[in-house]
Amino acid sequence: MITVLELAEVYQFDFNQRLIIKQIAMRNLKVTIGILAITFLALTAMSCKEAKKEHNNEDGHHTEMGVEENHSEMNHNESEGQHAGEKNEVAMSEAQDGNSELVLKDYFSLKDALVADDNAQAKSLAETLVKSLKGLDVSKFTEAQKTELKDIVEDAVEHAEHISESPIAHQREHFKILSKDVTDMVAITGTANTLYEQFCPMYDKGSAWLSMSKEVRNPYYGSSMLKCGKVQQEIN
Repeated sequence: MITVLELAEVYQFDFNQRLIIKQIAMRNLKVTIGILAITFLALTAMSCKEAKKEHNNEDGHHTEMGVEENHSEMNHNESEGQHAGEKNEVAMSEAQDGNSELVLKDYFSLKDALVADDNAQAKSLAETLVKSLKGLDVSKFTEAQKTELKDIVEDAVEHAEHISESPIAHQREHFKILSKDVTDMVAITGTANTLYEQFCPMYDKGSAWLSMSKEVRNPYYGSSMLKCGKVQQEIN
């Protein structure tokens, strides 16, 4: 017959066995968790490295694309400039009034210089415009038209001269009034080609200018607001 003491020893042995098994299981669990943690960190590091490598490759690809796009844009701009020049030459060759078309040609060149934010070029082209304005032949017009054209030319010459000696901000102020003078001139002399009166609502409470293209290129803001404006009317 098992005594109470022996029964207690049996229970104590069983408890110790369970405790040892539990301790071994906990130790194995810690080892497993450690291994999993190391594996996770390694995978995370590899993933970050791959992501960085992919990002760098994308940046390089975008840079190459940017160079190609810039090159394409430069070619496109050169082509547009060439076409604009050809169009101006056509206007001169088909002019119904060579002198007024020469004024327009010089006016458009000045406009393009302001669009390009080119102060020095605008000064030089304004001097050229002064000469073509002073050379405008009004002999074929009526007396009333002659008087009006002389007033227009006098005012236009004054503003062109200011442009030829001013910083670009003042050039644009005078260009606004000059544009009105040239528009008034065209209303009398006519034009060999369709012109577009364009309008910017932002500059000096609203300002207009003439262009040979429907595409808006703002001479009052240049590169800062290049496409600000709209076509206000066509002049035939």
